[in-house]
Amino acid sequence: MTINCNGKLISLERPKIMGILNVTPDSFFDGGKYKDEASVLNQVDKMLSEGATFIDVGAYSSRPGAKEVGEDTELKRITPIVSLIINKFPDVILSIDTFRSNVAKACIENGAAIVNDISAGLHDDNMLSTVAKLNVPYIMMHMRGTPKNMQQQTDYKDILKEVLFYFSERLSAAKALGVKDIIIDPGFGFAKNLEQNFELLKQMEVMSIIEHPLLAGISRKSMIYKTLDVTADQALNGTTALHMACLQKGAKILRVHDVKEAVECTKLYEQLNA
Repeated sequence: MTINCNGKLISLERPKIMGILNVTPDSFFDGGKYKDEASVLNQVDKMLSEGATFIDVGAYSSRPGAKEVGEDTELKRITPIVSLIINKFPDVILSIDTFRSNVAKACIENGAAIVNDISAGLHDDNMLSTVAKLNVPYIMMHMRGTPKNMQQQTDYKDILKEVLFYFSERLSAAKALGVKDIIIDPGFGFAKNLEQNFELLKQMEVMSIIEHPLLAGISRKSMIYKTLDVTADQALNGTTALHMACLQKGAKILRVHDVKEAVECTKLYEQLNA
């Protein structure tokens, strides 16, 4: 339950918050919001001051149906942002949301500390060996296919069993190459329909048998706003409700758009379980 982030030992015994910073034009909730230096730095400052332990930066939209973005474009988008943030906030712990080993390597070399890979190494044969060489924490997520076609790949016989088998195989592959600090993400909304998302959340505590910290990325997703018949903009209340459920089911990191509310949720959870 402790991960090494650029020499800082971060305990995950108590839940931590990871703030989302998308520098993409087409992310499902905040696409295009952070397209200049001032807006990026203001948002990072806001999330850190509200209590985020990690900032997760992404330059490739992984929303359902998203268009593919070339590696050169992703690098041009993300590396200047990483340098900008590190220069302004030298103590920040940056996570890089990418499935490309070259992007991960470039960002870690510029000061980032964590690699967050939606494909668990399946979209880039060099990712696991690169993470091992960089010696950084690695977040691996469950997904089928790509963001463009994943919603056509939801034919599970037993979703919990199949997700657990997936992580068993991916963890084995990562550890064989020397990846050390590994966090798992069930991948809510990725190759899962609304009912499957709730079924996975309902049984999420069973994933503790994997014995790795669990990250929940559920913030403002369609399983919330479709259930409530609202928009992503109106899904904060529903997000907070399910964040509490995630904590009760064993999540150690909440990946969120709204840091203040998530921090309040973790405080109430901790008081409830004191």
